[in-house]
Amino acid sequence: MKHGFIKVAAVTPKVKVADTIFNGEQICRGIEEAAKEGAKVIVFPELCISAYTCEDLFLQERLLSSCKEELIRIAEFTRGKDALVFVGLPFEREGKLYNVAAAVHDGEVLCMIPKTFIPAYGEFYETRHFRAGNKKAVWVSFHGKEIPFGTNILLKGEGMEGLYIGCEICEDIWAPDAPGISHAMAGATLLVNLSASNETVNKDTYREMLVRSASAKLIAGYVYCSSGEGESTQDLVFGGHNMIVENGSVLAKGERFVNQTVFGDIDIHKLRMERRRMNTFACGDCQDYQIVSFALKKEETKLSRTFSRMPFVPEKKEEKEKRCDEILTIQSMGLKKRLEHTGCKKVVIGVSGGLDSTLALLVSARTLDMLGIARENMTAVTMPCFGTTDRTYENACKLTEILGASLKEVDIREAVSVHFKDIGQSMDNHDVTYENSQARERTQILMDIANQVNGMVIGTGDMSELALGWATYNGDHMSMYGVNAGVPKTLVRHLVRYYGDTCQNDKLKEILLDVLDTPVSPELLPPVDGVISQKTEDLVGPYDLHDYFLYYMLRCGFEPEKIYRIARLSFAGQYEDGVILKWMKIFYKRFFSQQFKRSCLPDGPKVGSVAVSPRGDLRMPSDACVRVWMEQLERL
Repeated sequence: MKHGFIKVAAVTPKVKVADTIFNGEQICRGIEEAAKEGAKVIVFPELCISAYTCEDLFLQERLLSSCKEELIRIAEFTRGKDALVFVGLPFEREGKLYNVAAAVHDGEVLCMIPKTFIPAYGEFYETRHFRAGNKKAVWVSFHGKEIPFGTNILLKGEGMEGLYIGCEICEDIWAPDAPGISHAMAGATLLVNLSASNETVNKDTYREMLVRSASAKLIAGYVYCSSGEGESTQDLVFGGHNMIVENGSVLAKGERFVNQTVFGDIDIHKLRMERRRMNTFACGDCQDYQIVSFALKKEETKLSRTFSRMPFVPEKKEEKEKRCDEILTIQSMGLKKRLEHTGCKKVVIGVSGGLDSTLALLVSARTLDMLGIARENMTAVTMPCFGTTDRTYENACKLTEILGASLKEVDIREAVSVHFKDIGQSMDNHDVTYENSQARERTQILMDIANQVNGMVIGTGDMSELALGWATYNGDHMSMYGVNAGVPKTLVRHLVRYYGDTCQNDKLKEILLDVLDTPVSPELLPPVDGVISQKTEDLVGPYDLHDYFLYYMLRCGFEPEKIYRIARLSFAGQYEDGVILKWMKIFYKRFFSQQFKRSCLPDGPKVGSVAVSPRGDLRMPSDACVRVWMEQLERL
């Protein structure tokens, strides 16, 4: 449970209708197997002790009493298992029968939660046997102990901050006023559902949509467990459709028509962060709720979930292509609005033959097409200097020509040399002044050319560079609209590749592929034997690592120790642990120290859930201290 992870399990045992002894044995076997895998919350199907399809046998005293006997045996079996278990059974209270979920932990039945919505339509006729449960908890006697009975019960996990569990039963999630809504508003971060949902054509798709929607809307984890083989009888077939979902994302899903156990690692801390971030999600008054505490050992959960090496880039080809097209459209629409609003019909872009300026050029071309403006109104300026290589220079020129833009070349070697002479900078001193003087000279030229043509300077820097502060203040840091400001470097690559794959122009595609194959570099230091000598990733670290750190820090609110833990899993075999830690320290130091650059960024379109704009997602003080983050990193 360290770092907020808790392993949960949805267990569908084989059952025999009305054979409570057999069913109890199978439930205990499922508990044993799930507990051995480290599951701390174990959920079984609706009415699993008796089976769901008992019909009028639910009215038999012997069935009801045997269910209670098995529940006592199951509870005893949980002693020492360090897991909270939910099992379903029929239970009589004050002469009425209820479909309940019993919460069991360490030999004790902690509470009973009745089903709220009792269906009587289609193949369902539960109202013949069961009553709707009461909301406010009352006390009932079970096995010599008074326990709470009611819908409004939350189980609080001691030893794990923020773990509150609410329970629904099958039909409850299908209702417009599902109990899970009030559970979440009262503080539940994890919802469980004991279900007996039979299978019909396409019902699984709708069922999954319900669970994902509930989990996303309520910003909660959701464990859905349904009856399977053995439950089928007469006209009904059950498929055991088990799901574990976190904030709308399916972490694990079982096959249908197979009895199985599905495991997943719910991140409670991430859910809490999401709720803090979304100010319209406000936990309501939980005074009407009974809080039932249970203890869990605080230990490190063995993770079975995976974390993508590139969280900004979808793994599936179809999703990736859709994402790329959508982002290119957002970028273009943002620039389109700025040009329309200002009445500007010309754009000016500094092109280097690198990834970022290539993407900015492609976006600008797409924007002018939307506006019906000839591409010759796009001025691409190449400004060779001391670090420019033939490869990047030629790619910049060819790309401009193929796109139909106007090419303007301004060699800045002489201007920068004069500047060095003016400030007493030696040409042999390749320090930060040597580099930044070139970047600022280029920006000055772009701004002045924009004035000449009555155009707008389009910024090329991406979000990863802004996060690291890898931009020259008042140099490439400045523009009139930064089209790439919301795009991380790992995604820039895929956008350029997607453009090449879909442009239907072989010459353009060939150039774009060569740009993709060129090392990322600002080209501010002289090349060696005509080859780029200054590689960005050698200096500040691999962008796939930095984008990974950026995503999980800003989007998920993870602390450094947790990011390091999951990064070791994600990049196992690619980077050694020491390398990951080294670049993590660099990332945090740079991220905090360079906020002053981000505090005065030009406008640029937000394209994803992570952004560093000072006007939107990241309102961070320019002088915030990194100490408490670094202290944790130093202990790793």
